[in-house]
Amino acid sequence: MEILIISITAFLVAILTFFSGFGLGTILTPVFMVFFPVGLAIALTGVVHFFNNIFKLILVGNNAEKAVLIQFGIPAVVAAFVGSWTLLNITELEPLFIYEMFDRTFIVEPVKFVISILLIIFALMDLIPYFQNLQFGKEKLPIGGALSGFFGGLSGNQGALRSAFLIKAGLSKEAFIGTAVVVSTFVDFTRLSVYATRFVSSDLSDNLALVIIATLSGIAGAYLGNKLLKKVTLKFLQVTVALMLILISVALGAGWI
Repeated sequence: MEILIISITAFLVAILTFFSGFGLGTILTPVFMVFFPVGLAIALTGVVHFFNNIFKLILVGNNAEKAVLIQFGIPAVVAAFVGSWTLLNITELEPLFIYEMFDRTFIVEPVKFVISILLIIFALMDLIPYFQNLQFGKEKLPIGGALSGFFGGLSGNQGALRSAFLIKAGLSKEAFIGTAVVVSTFVDFTRLSVYATRFVSSDLSDNLALVIIATLSGIAGAYLGNKLLKKVTLKFLQVTVALMLILISVALGAGWI
């Protein structure tokens, strides 16, 4: 059942990545968390996200702006390493607290709580007009790269911050998408390199079929999304998914899943 749910989610969200502002990792991560421990869920999402980006790299990577890649991409890669290292270390911390409700015991783990807060913040950035219009000057590209890279390594979510900074870089639509894909791919490669130290112990090999099917579903969605690139942003769908993401994040932070 988890293969079907995750694969369908990967396909649909991969379509949205081209024109709705949502990143594949933002939605897919909490879905993986329903079925797997947080550390493994983020690692599995990272694998799917990486190969999806490789496919998009083939489609639009040649449109990337090299100067922006240097200013934004290098800090992003360095910070992604730090964020990934942080994730691996907070997964071993003791529970924040334990409580009982409806005759059940719930455990609130630090990593789940931190990730839930981050997911809520990124979801709100898609709902609140202030954040939707939030843009930064071109001189702040290195700061934007560092912030998006760190949160990409920590939670797999970097799209909202990356877009907020790159949108002011004076890029064409094609260059903006191409640059974002290249940066995202390098951040994914960096964090997967760090996660790889735990892949064996976290039973990644036992979920290889799931990763392959979800990856192929994401690639199929990316291909269709590229065909629909000129379509208008699906605002209703964007808001609906953001609200669902908040609900999942609250459940995650409360220890319900």
